[in-house]
Amino acid sequence: MDKHFSFAQINGAANKVAHGLRKFGIQIGDRVALSCLNLPYFPMVYFGILKAGAIVVPLSVLLKKDEIEYHLKDSGAKAYLCFEGTADLPMAKEGFAGFQKVDSCEHFFVITPQLTDPSPIEETKTMGMLMANQPADFPTVQTGADDTAVIIYTSGTTGKPKGAELSHSNLAFNAMLSVNILSLQNEDIQLIVLPLFHIFAMTVLMNAGLCKGATSVLLPRFDAEQVLGLMQKHEVSIFAGVPTMYWGLLNYENTKFDLKLIAKNLKTCVSGGAALPVTVLENFEAKFKVPIFEGYGMSEGSPVVTFNQKEFGKKPGSVGTPVWGVEVKVVDSDGNELPVGEKGELIYRGHNVMKGYYNNPEATAQTLKDGWLYSGDVAIKDEEGFFFIVDRTKEMIIRKGLNVYPREIEEVIMRHESVSMVAVIGVKNDESGEEIKACVVLHKGHVLTESELKAWTKENIASYKYPRIIQFMDALPMSATGKILKKELS
Repeated sequence: MDKHFSFAQINGAANKVAHGLRKFGIQIGDRVALSCLNLPYFPMVYFGILKAGAIVVPLSVLLKKDEIEYHLKDSGAKAYLCFEGTADLPMAKEGFAGFQKVDSCEHFFVITPQLTDPSPIEETKTMGMLMANQPADFPTVQTGADDTAVIIYTSGTTGKPKGAELSHSNLAFNAMLSVNILSLQNEDIQLIVLPLFHIFAMTVLMNAGLCKGATSVLLPRFDAEQVLGLMQKHEVSIFAGVPTMYWGLLNYENTKFDLKLIAKNLKTCVSGGAALPVTVLENFEAKFKVPIFEGYGMSEGSPVVTFNQKEFGKKPGSVGTPVWGVEVKVVDSDGNELPVGEKGELIYRGHNVMKGYYNNPEATAQTLKDGWLYSGDVAIKDEEGFFFIVDRTKEMIIRKGLNVYPREIEEVIMRHESVSMVAVIGVKNDESGEEIKACVVLHKGHVLTESELKAWTKENIASYKYPRIIQFMDALPMSATGKILKKELS
């Protein structure tokens, strides 16, 4: 908001947190969970945990008590720091309810809006109490490069979320190469609206920004008007978002901001987390006169695997080329590399690959084979070495025995002038096994019928691929990170 913190202040606060954690018995290798919005308290606690030699377990701010209970138990967290939240998002209330069900988690601290505020929950400690009377310097507990620094939980599209163990070297290498991807300089100002508990913002923005000494502007929740206002006010030069954020900025219609000034200051825009529709990319670049560099990553890859990099050029619809120190291949079901242009599973190996899933050797063995991480994503490689993500293998629709990739249909439907956003899913069908359904959001003021959109799509794609079912919606369900939640569509 209106507060400014120097690196020395953040560092001093992190040192106090580290002292406090050690005082409460946190030892090297212990897990400490953290639920916090994009506030200065996040880096203070995050680095305080690491300075104490412990492991950070970042949790989504949207988790409810039962989910929090699962994460605390699964990670074996010994302590849990949770932001108070708001009336609409009662984080501490849910967090404490989950904490109370976990005997192995010994300490609960509420992060209050002001560190001097009392806890809203009786007989609980606060972050302010944890830091009280602690010195602002701390001899960092020495850990090894391959020791676990963070356990980050995957979104759990199938089954329970799994905790990917990322080492200090995983995160350090990824932060350093992110500096190059962003062309980050000391004088840059980056806007962090992607949630810090997610690996994308944590590595590519927070850690890379600290690595280079750039200024970070924190915004707890995406709102197109607030984003544009902060871009103009702080002369933001670096922005990273997921596709729905670019869509939101593109569709913001108020003219109270100086878009030319905002565009003049913007140096680098990057997109990740999900496939960026080519239409959105091209329209955003035309409106803001700044290129969007799209990349591909996953929690298990710390996260960056491939990126459209300035020195190698960019291709719309592509996730670029492998980043420094990472090998990438497209393989068939037997693990054999496929020729250029053929669809297969994307696998990779290098310094970014996780140690494994915490306390889950079976899932680790399924994902890590001979040093290669099997992503579960379908991709192709072109003749110039650029990779294109076709879809998730888990989201592939099999209609009458034929494989259909939702993203291909989404790209076609997005080209219709009345369509603002679309998500394509497979729904069970007795005749065809699975039927193709499109959930569509129209541009404001546009009218389009189901039969008109079906006919238009059929003209632009093979007849077995067009959606037989179309549902018009006011909005699509989103996760805390801005991804479209297809599992909530049916």
